[in-house]
Amino acid sequence: MTVRVECYSGFKADERPLRLQLGERWLAVEEVLDRWYDPRATFYRVRAADGYIYILRHSEPDDVWTLESLRRPSESAP
Repeated sequence: MTVRVECYSGFKADERPLRLQLGERWLAVEEVLDRWYDPRATFYRVRAADGYIYILRHSEPDDVWTLESLRRPSESAP
């Protein structure tokens, strides 16, 4: 699912997500829990203001953000 993401740009463009849009609703990213890379994308595991955990994928060559996964807070506990 393609999503809209607003990012902090510091050392580089789109350094980390600040908020994401799901439908008409914007959610603040409260914490970036993890980040990993593959040759064509950067992945972010974030906790949003609604308490859910989202995995976002940023395809850098295309500058496209997608929602890869969504978990309820109770599902995210180890």
